[in-house]
Amino acid sequence: MEDEIVNKVSKSALVTFDLETLYTPGERVLFDVKPLLFQELILREKDFRNFIKDHNWAAYSNKHIAITCTADAIVPTWAYMLLASALQPYAQVIVVGSLQDLETRLFEAALNKIDWQEFTNAKVVVKGCSKREVPIAAYVEVTKRLRQVAQSIMFGEPCSTVPVFKRKTS
Repeated sequence: MEDEIVNKVSKSALVTFDLETLYTPGERVLFDVKPLLFQELILREKDFRNFIKDHNWAAYSNKHIAITCTADAIVPTWAYMLLASALQPYAQVIVVGSLQDLETRLFEAALNKIDWQEFTNAKVVVKGCSKREVPIAAYVEVTKRLRQVAQSIMFGEPCSTVPVFKRKTS
């Protein structure tokens, strides 16, 4: 008599949380203020306002934009505000920072839409492998939120996990 192979993982009560499914589709664009600076040091208001007026902002339609300045220059706050004002009718999301900051913000927005009560007393495995890069900040945020409701949190795959948190039974 042959022993039947039983998939214990599929029969377990583990809930898999796959952050990759929260990826927001759309093109990411880094808008660098550096080329708009005089000698990469100074923002001239008149030149900047002319750029804002004449630039084709429709090119940013439905894109996710990270505004930054890669030059070691002081860019006045109002310049970022003008850029945001020009981009807002077209862009999906606008942040100040790097593309990584943008990605983190997109994941945070997706995490804010989840009803975390669905994970009450659950044994959750936060999936570790993904085809898309998921910011570490998203893993930290999901851990903070799950810790409030889940029985346990693990990282990895259901067949090979690293324990992260286990609620003490009283």
